[in-house]
Amino acid sequence: MAKVSLVYISLSGNTASFIKRLTVFLQERHEGLEVEQINIKDLVKEGQDFFVMDNPFVAFLPTYLEGGNGVDSGDVEILTNDLARFIDFENNYKKCFGIVGSGNRNFNNQYCLTAKQYAQRFDFPLLDTFELRGLQNDIERIGCKIEDLYHI
Repeated sequence: MAKVSLVYISLSGNTASFIKRLTVFLQERHEGLEVEQINIKDLVKEGQDFFVMDNPFVAFLPTYLEGGNGVDSGDVEILTNDLARFIDFENNYKKCFGIVGSGNRNFNNQYCLTAKQYAQRFDFPLLDTFELRGLQNDIERIGCKIEDLYHI
């Protein structure tokens, strides 16, 4: 049976909630499917070293920015930089199918801007976006995309 790897960072709990519900969705559709959940925040907090991914993965990234408007006055990524360091570590980005961004639509051009920047920086696709904790239709839509990527 296939193994799906989801690499993410969750600060407020929204992304972690999405990953948990996405895991349930995938496992209900594919009996025996192994879903590996890697929360980069936990790795850093526990003082664990980054490691080379042995499986292709999908990355999930909330948007935390400081300053700017996302169009012409710049922005600074805050709080989520550890995910970029993990993706860059020993060329892990080469095993990344792409990234899913989350954010708040109230921030207009900055909605999921960090995920868009990662896609450009690491040259992998922005697979999808969802708002805040995501809705069930977001889980299903993104889950189906992950099934296609892993051919399950």
